[in-house]
Amino acid sequence: MTNAIRILGLDPGLRRTGWGVIIMDGSRLTHVAHGVIAPDETAPFATRLLTLFEGIEAVIAAHAPHEAAVEETFLNTNAQSSLKLGHARAAALIAPARAGLPVAEYASRHVKKAVVGTGAADKDQIGFMIARILPTAAGAVADAADALAVAIAHAHARGRAADPIITRAPVRSRKGSSGAAWAAALAAKGIQ
Repeated sequence: MTNAIRILGLDPGLRRTGWGVIIMDGSRLTHVAHGVIAPDETAPFATRLLTLFEGIEAVIAAHAPHEAAVEETFLNTNAQSSLKLGHARAAALIAPARAGLPVAEYASRHVKKAVVGTGAADKDQIGFMIARILPTAAGAVADAADALAVAIAHAHARGRAADPIITRAPVRSRKGSSGAAWAAALAAKGIQ
């Protein structure tokens, strides 16, 4: 890998913050690691935020990313929930910034479109495409898969991993299907 860039993707949440690290080398994406930071839900709010912050710092120390990308949060109808989620997002933004990493932010619809081909994709579709794009990440829990999707979206935004196969994935829903249609469409495009 010559000009490889290591990207940390973060999907912030107060209960579970997903993280994923990929390497982008030209248009090639390689899975490095992924996981979830899950603070004790019975701990005081400030302690939970500290756990998230320190967990992200530990991931940065262990995997030495060059850049970070964080998914933007959506506004919930419950203002209190949105405010608390905003605090978790702040921890996810500050930890990489404190480590000196450039931090990009992406809307959820942008992330879904970059990985699945539609901004209205569901969690199953994201998980399916993560397993296709990064086979060693197959089976990642939803929060970690979402974080890997954020990292992939950042790679695409950088312009070096602009693989049209990924951005033109089938748009139809997989609800009620076995995924055979998706597999066939991907195989037709050369993705195994």
